[in-house]
Amino acid sequence: MTNQQDVREFLGSRRARITPEQAGLPTFGGTRRVPGLRRTEVAMLAGVSPEYYTRLERGNLAGVSENVLEGVARALSLDEAERAHLFDLARAASAGPMRARRKPQPHVRPSIQRILDAITEAPAFIRNGRFDVLAENALGSALYAPLNESPERPVNHARYIFLDPNAPSFWGDWERVTRDTVAVLRAEAGRDPYDRGLTDLIGELSTRSELFRMLWAAHDVQFHRSGTKVFHHPVVGELELAYEGFDLTADPGLTLLTYSAEPGTPSADALNLLATWAATQRSERSSSSVSSSAGTDASTAAETQA
Repeated sequence: MTNQQDVREFLGSRRARITPEQAGLPTFGGTRRVPGLRRTEVAMLAGVSPEYYTRLERGNLAGVSENVLEGVARALSLDEAERAHLFDLARAASAGPMRARRKPQPHVRPSIQRILDAITEAPAFIRNGRFDVLAENALGSALYAPLNESPERPVNHARYIFLDPNAPSFWGDWERVTRDTVAVLRAEAGRDPYDRGLTDLIGELSTRSELFRMLWAAHDVQFHRSGTKVFHHPVVGELELAYEGFDLTADPGLTLLTYSAEPGTPSADALNLLATWAATQRSERSSSSVSSSAGTDASTAAETQA
């Protein structure tokens, strides 16, 4: 999809959802031929001519001033994420056509991994804008154990959500998770439209998931900063966890996400149980590794003596 198509469909979809009453405009009865505002009404609210707004909605944002964009954002009642997306689309339009490029996988610095490992009572992980999990702590790995069973590395949450048949049973509100995931990917695509890895992922999901195609066509965008998620974990049962996202300013494009449970709740007890299970798993893996190493050493010694 081109930038012009993205602009056209984004602005058209935002205009269609606002009624004259919501925009504070008088109505005089009769049948309206559009579900939301007319272009002329948006132009009036934004302080531009109808011809100029029509040009914008046809996909031509190149060179549009910040003041005009702010006017359009107000007229369409865009929220913070939608406003940022509009400015991202305008920035890409002004930059002109560029060749998509495949960016190298971001490197998680050792100091960041040490911070993750120091967080022992909350699941935590690092992801990029296309939902690749690049690093996690022990409890984060335990929380997402079903995802980590995949041989794919890095594990990609979006791919699991839409393509794995077990995904609907893992998340308590899978429908909301799917909407949120697509909205975050849509915002990321506006911010960095020439990331080949991102466009490849979107193309794959669009090809293989009808649900993804439907949600992608809605042009919804949002930030992924805080909220609550419910998990149906195969080991400890239901977990209702609050999440917080922190952008790593020294590593643009990477986000630290942490989960926590309300103290004194069944979810807090389940999270403690998950930590115990994770420690047991690590201990078993460590014992297995030691036994394997000892067996190899004994075999080597026997061969040497022979």
